[in-house]
Amino acid sequence: MIPFEKIRTSGEWTLFLDRDGVINKKLPGRYVTRWEEFLFLPNALEAIKTCSQIFKHIVVVTNQQGIGKELMTSEDLHDIHGNMINEIMAFGGYIDQVYYCPHLAEEEPMCRKPNPGMAFQAAEDFPDIDFRMSLMVGDSYSDMVFGKQLEMYTILINNASSISETGQTDSNIDQKLASLNEVATYLINS
Repeated sequence: MIPFEKIRTSGEWTLFLDRDGVINKKLPGRYVTRWEEFLFLPNALEAIKTCSQIFKHIVVVTNQQGIGKELMTSEDLHDIHGNMINEIMAFGGYIDQVYYCPHLAEEEPMCRKPNPGMAFQAAEDFPDIDFRMSLMVGDSYSDMVFGKQLEMYTILINNASSISETGQTDSNIDQKLASLNEVATYLINS
């Protein structure tokens, strides 16, 4: 079981969040390529606000091969993330940084989850990040492998838009919850 009480009381933990399917609605078979397509999931803003009161750092780590497929540009993605952060801040939450991997999956770049490149980049930018005092929340199995190989606690968001590659119990998954809001509720109430 994840030590929610330790997370809540220490003030030293880092929250790693996947984006699509955790913060915003996934577009089945498509990519979010512009801000107008970005829809926060229900209660996601409230959940991030709550998490902002608990975690020392909150970072987003997201695979964005839509850039590699030339469906969008890096500038398009920066616009989406800038607007996302502004909305989160207006609601009383924060995101320290957004890390993304623009490369195609078949290129197998170090930055693409489940590879740990984005986590290493975050630790370089925030040297006080301790992966063993980090929580990875994502909606895919690759998110869980990403977190677990760095000894993070992992929560699989198992919502309606989530595509889980495994229905089995797996050592890469510490817990399954329905939403980021449920994660925040557990953190506050444990």
